[in-house]
Amino acid sequence: MHYVYILESEKKPGEYYRGITADLPERLRAHNAGKCRHTAKFAPWKVKFYAAFDSPELARKFERYLKTGSGHAFAKRHFGI
Repeated sequence: MHYVYILESEKKPGEYYRGITADLPERLRAHNAGKCRHTAKFAPWKVKFYAAFDSPELARKFERYLKTGSGHAFAKRHFGI
């Protein structure tokens, strides 16, 4: 499975990160350990939303969408993020 996820910073609530992975628990550990330069500043993180896809192509497309302005609006409207 391929997971598209949205994390929220516990240090700075309202700060979000959107990503994709095949191993969500391990990826969350990496974010919280500061191994990703894009998220190290606001660690620790918690998972606010994730979706599982059996196709890596669909997962990549959805992740790209969530990173757009309309994807941010979609997440806010449907997930409260």
